[in-house]
Amino acid sequence: MRKPLWGLLAVLALAQLWPIDRDNPAVTAAFTEPASIRGIIERACYDCHSNQTKWPWYAYVAPVSWLVAHDVHEGREHLNFSEWGALTPDERREHQEEIWEEVEEGEMPLWVYALLHPSAKLSQSERENIRAWSQTGDASPE
Repeated sequence: MRKPLWGLLAVLALAQLWPIDRDNPAVTAAFTEPASIRGIIERACYDCHSNQTKWPWYAYVAPVSWLVAHDVHEGREHLNFSEWGALTPDERREHQEEIWEEVEEGEMPLWVYALLHPSAKLSQSERENIRAWSQTGDASPE
């Protein structure tokens, strides 16, 4: 029983040596929407969808670090709020609609992220602000 345990510990120790890209590139075109919507987005979305990720302690422990880095890089690829200002108005509008769709369906923020970051959970009024913003560009509910 001890040999498999030592083997597992050795593999986990060696896994720590695998390089992980936990970069935070420069913000090139900031998210400049109204402050009320910006605060919600920064709190609930920025860790995976911006170049301002706050890498938690578990993002430095393999194999969890591999999953966190993968999710962040995939999130940035799909939507990066650090490049929002470079989008055309039509692209921003499309992303606004997609954001609301993800929130409405309960897909975002990811449940596992919200579990580890309770402050990312959206209240009903925040959901309403996102809905209004996605439909009108205004952060005030109708």
